[in-house]
Amino acid sequence: MTSTEWGRVGNDGTVYVRTSDGERAVGQYPVGTPEEALKFYTDRYLALETEVSLLDQRVRSGVLAPEEAAETIKLVRAQVVEANAVGDLAALAARLDSLGPVIAQQRAARKAEKAQKAAESKEQKEKIVAAAEKIAEGNDWRHGANKLRELLDEWKALPRIDRASDDALWKRFSGARTSYTRRRKSHFAEQDEKRASAQVVKERLAKQAEELASSTEWGPTAGRYRDLMRDWKAAGPAPKDVDDALWTRFRGAQDTFFGARDAANAALDAEFAVNAEVKEKLLVEAEALLPVTDVEAAKRAFRDIAEKWDAAGKVPREKIKDLEARIRKVEQTIRGLEDEQWRKSDPEKSARADDMVAKLQAAIAGVEADLEKARAAGNEKKVKELTDNLESRQAFLEMAKRASQEFSG
Repeated sequence: MTSTEWGRVGNDGTVYVRTSDGERAVGQYPVGTPEEALKFYTDRYLALETEVSLLDQRVRSGVLAPEEAAETIKLVRAQVVEANAVGDLAALAARLDSLGPVIAQQRAARKAEKAQKAAESKEQKEKIVAAAEKIAEGNDWRHGANKLRELLDEWKALPRIDRASDDALWKRFSGARTSYTRRRKSHFAEQDEKRASAQVVKERLAKQAEELASSTEWGPTAGRYRDLMRDWKAAGPAPKDVDDALWTRFRGAQDTFFGARDAANAALDAEFAVNAEVKEKLLVEAEALLPVTDVEAAKRAFRDIAEKWDAAGKVPREKIKDLEARIRKVEQTIRGLEDEQWRKSDPEKSARADDMVAKLQAAIAGVEADLEKARAAGNEKKVKELTDNLESRQAFLEMAKRASQEFSG
């Protein structure tokens, strides 16, 4: 058996703590030595002692509210009394009990502080009410409303006082605000003439907005709507009910136009998304040409891919940069190897370069002819597609011409 001042370990491994009421078993520790058993339960006591010390500090510093402190002490004391630990548990309980007078003193201090704050709050609210009543008797229409709002914010920030006094002061304050508001509204009745003028302007703007609602000239019309919105804001407020109705018309016309524009753009995006899928598949074919082992074969394959690329049409704006960068990388790689071969090859290859130029020129001539037909037919969609195709082929032609000139040089 191993023992200390506050506990012992029996031969069967049972650990006991000594209290004023005698020994109490706190647990067993059969796997270790008696010394280890005592240390295990002594460490538990040390942990409890640390917890009590921290609580003591928090209570005495006033971090905890008295009610919260009392409840916490009650819980911790119960843990100490019944703790399965070895140590002076009675001393810890006594230390917790010693905090009772501290809490009582804190309660008294807080009660006094609360009473003082209530008195200060009542004094401040009486000043607020007096200031509000003075504003209500005056004619400061420009700043009075703002000042009353500031006084209201000050009122809300103050703690409540006894119900009867608080209700009486609030009734005076609210009455002053109501009186001022009514007189102010009466004063601004003369502003109705200006509101009537604003009504005439906004009726005209609403009508113009409705006339533009069916337009399909997306860019110019969107700009015109921005101008109308600027004029609308500059017109000032019309009578409330009229202003709301006119705004409903004005905004409804805007929504109709921009909804149609968004639908048209969505249709284009859907079409362009399909084009992007086509070009992504073409990129797989193009990038498979790298690294180039046969320049001529790569050129032929890339020409076929380039034609399909041009024919695929436009893609969504957010994909243009990535797709173009990838196809240009393949093109530049093949072009670089081709240029290197041209510089090293015999003159017969100049003819092939000239042939490429000729074929591109012929293809461009064909596209230009188709473009003129599309313009004559008024087919705007086809015009856009052929214009993009033409620009791409012309870019290829310029590269082919530079290559041919470099070879000839």
